[in-house]
Amino acid sequence: MGTTVFERQRPAASVIERSLAGTRQSIFWLDDLPDQPHRPALRGTHDADLVIVGGGYTGLWTALLARRRDPDLRIALVEARTVGWAASGRNGGFCEASLTHGRDNGLSRWPEEIETLDRMGMKNLDAMGADIEEWGIDAEWERVGALAVATEPHQLEWLDDWAHDSAARGEDGVVRLDREQVQAAVSSPTYLGAVFETHSNALVHPGKLATGLARAAEERGVEIFEHSPVRRIDTSGDGVEVITNGGRISARKAVLATNVFPSLLRRNTLMTVPVYDYVLMTEPLSAEQRAAIGWDQRQGLSDLANQFHYFRQTADGRILFGGYDAVYHYGGRVRAAYENRPESFSKLASHFFTMFPQLEGVRFTHRWAGAIDTCSRFCAFFGSARDGKVAYAAGFTGLGVAATRFAGEVMLDLLHGVPTARTSLRMVREKPLPFPPEPVAAIGINATRWSLDRADHNRGRRNVLLKTLDALGLGFDS
Repeated sequence: MGTTVFERQRPAASVIERSLAGTRQSIFWLDDLPDQPHRPALRGTHDADLVIVGGGYTGLWTALLARRRDPDLRIALVEARTVGWAASGRNGGFCEASLTHGRDNGLSRWPEEIETLDRMGMKNLDAMGADIEEWGIDAEWERVGALAVATEPHQLEWLDDWAHDSAARGEDGVVRLDREQVQAAVSSPTYLGAVFETHSNALVHPGKLATGLARAAEERGVEIFEHSPVRRIDTSGDGVEVITNGGRISARKAVLATNVFPSLLRRNTLMTVPVYDYVLMTEPLSAEQRAAIGWDQRQGLSDLANQFHYFRQTADGRILFGGYDAVYHYGGRVRAAYENRPESFSKLASHFFTMFPQLEGVRFTHRWAGAIDTCSRFCAFFGSARDGKVAYAAGFTGLGVAATRFAGEVMLDLLHGVPTARTSLRMVREKPLPFPPEPVAAIGINATRWSLDRADHNRGRRNVLLKTLDALGLGFDS
């Protein structure tokens, strides 16, 4: 097996240690918010037409889109903690148009629909930006596009194939950059080439988006209850009843937007697993440091490895750097203890200074982690239950910032009960295969993760396990 650039060009241990000294185990996006309103917990009995469980992007988009469809609808939303505290406030803030976690993943599963899915994804991203503007949400929305960079020679052929395929389809938003061109865009000794997607990606401040959506929803009459974990959902009567320790809401319909947390529907118990992702945030860069790396166009960036990194700038000149380590813990539980993993943060810091050695001396102010709701097809799935009274979406697998808006539209379509262009999609109608119970789940997931790492060390060549998963439709290719 070979080595990767991150093993061949490691920075000194002292550089890593100094950069992490004094780093806070805290989420920058939430620390960066102004004071938020204190919303009540659910107490007593309430009535609504639509009740939504979950105060992240999926639930909030659904509430606002439902209000747009019917201004007279009585809508209540119930959140276990506070708005946006989980995945919606912890992610990198990348908004990709793709609804299928990349065109290749969608093409391998729904080839006859991929053009429609691509078109719907772009329309959804456009609508997301328009909604943010219409509702006056200061979410630091930037339609700057994204660079996918090659750091190993064998990845250059992948870039060529990508650009050739896009050109053959007449797609004008994909630009192939050679080494000189990518270095002019972002100065890193590790960058050998890139593809620049000019308009299918945007950046956003995750915390400001979540809290801005909540404000917009409340201004339009949506009731939001926080600190109210839902214990069960009862559909024995004509409608639904969402029950917490302190109260209950009776409604005609319900939406479950619980992301990585245990589903309130038994049928979905094994449909997702939590995989932990780790992130670092630098201090604001000085003018000299910014000049040393270029990156004046502020595009989002990611590399092409199976275990990939993602990184971006913030409005105040910091760099967010995350990814690579995606860790599954035996038992598939969501626990705060899993968020502090020093070896992952040290690895990320090492890789950061390999990519940007000219930034030696920069310190990281924040480190955090979050659980990704991973499903076996690597993009969201949808459905209805309880005689059409409940709709759900989950399994976004780390690419849900924009896709959650599309999910809201799908769930409202399902509750309405009349077929639409969205609900007619095979991508929407089909479900992923469930994960097996433990210990098989841990063995399989960690064997796959090991195999992906080996592929990165072997010019991208996939071993027997990965080829078998590909043949079964369980392989990951984004």
